[in-house]
Formats: sequence, C-alpha cells, structure tokens
Amino acid sequence: MATPENWQKSSFSGSGDGNNCVELATTGPHIRLRESDDPTTQLTTAPAALARLLRTIKANRP
Repeated sequence: MATPENWQKSSFSGSGDGNNCVELATTGPHIRLRESDDPTTQLTTAPAALARLLRTIKANRP
C-alpha cells in the first residue's frame, strides 16, 4: 500500500501547529488515520466502515 502524501488535519483539532490533531489521508480505496503526536502509528479502514463508526458515535452522543 502506498504511503499517503497529503495528510489533512481534523477541523475539530483547532488552529495552529499543535500536536493534538487527528489527521487523515486517502490511499487508493482506503482511508488512513493517525494522531499527530504519534504519526508512525496509523489505522487503515474503508470509507463505508468509517462512515458507520461516525454515525454510531453521533447517534449515541448525549
């Protein structure tokens, strides 16, 4: 699997160059996620699986 070149920071991470960020990048049909303070650790998932996770999280918010 190719290494992503264009990581995008979550809009919920705020502005600036701090290391409290969730970043994502696409590589072919996959989405890769990482935390900026540990960029060597990455999760790889499919867009549909990530969408289901986000819907579930939003639905269970107080």
